[in-house]
Amino acid sequence: MQVAYKLSAKYREGFIKNRYIGRTFIMPGQGIRKRSVAHKLSPIEIEFKGKNVLLVDDSIVRGNTSKKIIEMVRKNGARRVYFASASPPIRFQNVYGIDMPATSELVAHNRSTKEIKEYIKADELIYQDIKDLKLSASIGNPKITYFEDSVFTGKYCTNGVTKQFLNKLENERNDDKR
Repeated sequence: MQVAYKLSAKYREGFIKNRYIGRTFIMPGQGIRKRSVAHKLSPIEIEFKGKNVLLVDDSIVRGNTSKKIIEMVRKNGARRVYFASASPPIRFQNVYGIDMPATSELVAHNRSTKEIKEYIKADELIYQDIKDLKLSASIGNPKITYFEDSVFTGKYCTNGVTKQFLNKLENERNDDKR
């Protein structure tokens, strides 16, 4: 809503969301994740047909949800599909308690924005800049002086996050190795 407001554009809900399907990026197994995306969102054709569309999401983790949403929007007649992520590219695994995929399964790991754009089949891809994200947090609460950003930068704030530890997590979290 804020993006539409700042752009002086009409805000539209283009999907009906099934509230009984949770976060797809943490579901076990690629097949379940892909099927769940199709059941999670139902597009409203009139909101897409013949239009240029800007989709805004909180983040892009594996890229499967973004790719499927873009595919559904195109099938419903959108001329062009732009995709904006409210977070910077997630390139590294979280080690502080969020159940995230292996680093190798993150769509942004070792990929450029252009490569990710091509993978999800967007006409354009816009990521939040990490400096702007940090600035918005500190404007919202001036007491925030440090921002834990390891999923974006790969710089972990605690000791003990060694290459061996990360390799162990990679093996435990990787779908192909389970």
